[in-house]
Amino acid sequence: MLPPHPSAGERALSLWRRLSPWPLGPALFMWVFRGLVPYSGALGARVERLEPGHARIVLRERRGVRNHLNSVHAIALANLGEMTSGLAMTTALPPAVRAIVTHLEIDYAKKARGTLTAESRVKVSDVRGDTDHVVRAEIRDAAGDLVAAVAVRWRLSPAPAGATPPTPPATA
Repeated sequence: MLPPHPSAGERALSLWRRLSPWPLGPALFMWVFRGLVPYSGALGARVERLEPGHARIVLRERRGVRNHLNSVHAIALANLGEMTSGLAMTTALPPAVRAIVTHLEIDYAKKARGTLTAESRVKVSDVRGDTDHVVRAEIRDAAGDLVAAVAVRWRLSPAPAGATPPTPPATA
């Protein structure tokens, strides 16, 4: 009998742990991430911290994410929040559980300018059937002020026996 496939979260954590201690490791991690999750990778954010159930991601303001008001675009903020919740959720999941986004909502507190930091923490209890789990991410500016709060509803379910896990990290 073959050993079970490592989950997407286990593979993401393994890659992060191998690369992050090196000077260019986080950049290399993001290069791999962009290849696996092109839409989220296109945001240009970088993972600053990744551990089981916890992700912190930094987005530097630049022309490519600005709107006509010269601040970070609302959808770039939503993408950042979803990406952060996704990495936190994926790394918190037990190996035989899969997750997919079913709902996302965001509250904008102020214009987003400068370097932004998104952070999400999640704990997952035992999943025996389809379960909805809301994961929150907060996005703050360099002064520590809340810029946006994101709530992402994830549908968790046991993976079918013998299923190949999704490519890490599994974000929408």
